[in-house]
Amino acid sequence: MDKKTIWDLGRDTVEQYRARPKLPVTVVLDNVRSLNNIGAIFRTSDALCVEQIMLCGITATPPSPEIHKTALGAEDSVVWHYFPSTMECVNHLHEQGYTVCALEQVKGSVDLRDFKPTTQGRYAIVAGHEVHGVDQDVVNASDVCLEIPQFGTKHSLNVSVSTALAIWHFFTAMSTE
Repeated sequence: MDKKTIWDLGRDTVEQYRARPKLPVTVVLDNVRSLNNIGAIFRTSDALCVEQIMLCGITATPPSPEIHKTALGAEDSVVWHYFPSTMECVNHLHEQGYTVCALEQVKGSVDLRDFKPTTQGRYAIVAGHEVHGVDQDVVNASDVCLEIPQFGTKHSLNVSVSTALAIWHFFTAMSTE
């Protein structure tokens, strides 16, 4: 089998991408400190047509050479907004009718495999700080906490990896393409 060339892939321009229908999922980054993680989340969000990313607190915003290094231009295609606090963002999303889903290990969390988003719903996936996770106030304000089951010796995945897994879960459950 021959690998596909860039021309075989037939990718959209930024303008075409912006005009296409989006997955009704917003990603919220709660004080994510690594610019590489932020860039990787932009790139995943572009790949799966996430509607927007909310950058909160200490989370850096484009333009940034370090974000661009991993986003590879996805910071230009994916709509993003900045909020000084994640709680301000969560309140805004609730007012807009989103179901806020914190990606966090908590007592009473729902296994990601068991969470069934509906095609009529609008969802926000909140991913947290690399060391401290999602802030407790944000966890408390969330409608559900989703946990990715893990079976090894480590207690967590990298924030960009866990966010990608969660986006993929929503994409496969909600995509009509």
